Amino acid sequence: MTEKPQVIGTASGALGLGAFAAAVGGCCGAPWAVALFGVTGAIGLARLAFLLPYALIGAAILLGVAFWSVYRPAPASADGACVSQSQRRPLRILVWVAAVLVAALSVVAFSPFASS
Repeated sequence: MTEKPQVIGTASGALGLGAFAAAVGGCCGAPWAVALFGVTGAIGLARLAFLLPYALIGAAILLGVAFWSVYRPAPASADGACVSQSQRRPLRILVWVAAVLVAALSVVAFSPFASS
């Protein structure tokens, strides 16, 4: 049995929640929101600022699941073949990139310069 659906689900979950954390963190930590979305858009994003801690907790949980899924031992298939580690390497890189992205966004969101 192939792990491709599980790999796609894990990667898209990690990247999707990282993008959500970026969108929620953008309202507090990035003054460019006014330039991109105008004053009305920036006010709308600022109203979502209370969701930031919940989004970061959710991102941490999903990243934990992604790391567990990527680094757990590969299950043996019915024919005795197993997935080689080289097939998991792109997914591992993708999960680490998502983890660094979420960590960087949380630092920016909770920095002293991000206070509004």
